[in-house]
Amino acid sequence: MTRSPFDPPRPSSSTADNGPRVSRAEFDSLFATLRTWGRWTPADRGAWNRVKAEHVRRAAALVRAGTVVPMALPWNTEPGPDNARPALHYMSELGDIEAPEPTCHKDFIAVDYHGKGVSHLDALSHIAYQGRLYDGRTAADVVDARGARFGSVASLGPLVTRGVLIDMPAVLGVDWLEPGRAVHADEILAAEETLGVTIDEGDAVLLRSGHFRRRREVGAWNPDDAAAGCHVDVLPLLAERGIALLGGDGDSDVRPSPVEGVSSPVHALALTAMGVPLLDNLDLEALAEACAQATRYEFLMTVAPLNVPGGTGSPVNPVAVL
Repeated sequence: MTRSPFDPPRPSSSTADNGPRVSRAEFDSLFATLRTWGRWTPADRGAWNRVKAEHVRRAAALVRAGTVVPMALPWNTEPGPDNARPALHYMSELGDIEAPEPTCHKDFIAVDYHGKGVSHLDALSHIAYQGRLYDGRTAADVVDARGARFGSVASLGPLVTRGVLIDMPAVLGVDWLEPGRAVHADEILAAEETLGVTIDEGDAVLLRSGHFRRRREVGAWNPDDAAAGCHVDVLPLLAERGIALLGGDGDSDVRPSPVEGVSSPVHALALTAMGVPLLDNLDLEALAEACAQATRYEFLMTVAPLNVPGGTGSPVNPVAVL
C-alpha cells in the first residue's frame, strides 16, 4: 500500500491524538481517488455486491466451535451524554383487552437510531457529500420526507460474509483507546500481523477501540466530542482490500475530525465514495474475548437489517459465529 502524504511516522499508544490534520483539498482528492461510482448493478447495494456465493461458503467454513456472539447494545431507553434521543419501549396491552383466555401482552418500540445509543447499520442514503450520494446521485432528487428512493436499507438486504476483528487494545496491550485517538493504516497492517489475520475482498471489518469497556469502567461521555476511530488514511487500505462493510464500537470516525470542514470524513469516504455501509455502536467486548480464546480473529458474520423501504439505515443485531 502507498503511504499517504499526510501519514508521517507515529508512536503506537492509547493516548488521544486525532492527527495529522488533513486539508479540505487533500480530502477532496482522496474522495475522488476512492470513488467506485458506476461500478456495480444494482448501484444502491454498493460494496455489498462484492459478496458472492463463494464468500458465503468461505465464511461458513470458519464455524468450528459453534460459538455465537451477538454484538448489539441493549435497547437504550435511558437518556445520557451518549444517548440524547432515547429509544421508546412501553406496554400497549397487559392481558386486559382481548378475550379472557389466553391473556396477551403487547409492547411498542420506536427509535431515532442514527446516534450513539443504538447499534445500527448506515445505508448508502444516509450520507451525502457536496450534495451527492453514492454513485453520484443528487441527494435532493432521491431523498425527501417520504424516505430514500435510492440507497435505502431495503436495497441492501441481509449480508453473510467473513468478519474480521481488528482488536487494537489487544494489539497495543491496553484496556482501551482514549477518546480522540486515531487509528492509522500502518497500525491496521501491524494488527493484521499480530492477530494473524488478513483483510480480504468481501470482508466485514470491525474495529474495536474498547469504547464500551471504558464506558462501563469510567462512565458515559459524549462521543460526538471525542471518540476513538479511523483516521482517513485507513480508507485507501480498505479500498485496496475490497471490503464490503466497515464497523466498530464507535461510528468508525475519530472525533474530533482531523479534516478541515468535514465533520464525519470516514462516513463520507466509506458510504458516499466507496459504497461501503457502516455499522455503528457495536458492543465488541464479548467478541474480543471469544476471538482471544479461539486464538483467531476471523468468523462467520451475519447482518440482517429491518426491511424498511426508504429507510436510511436500520437498528441491527449483527452476529458472529466462531
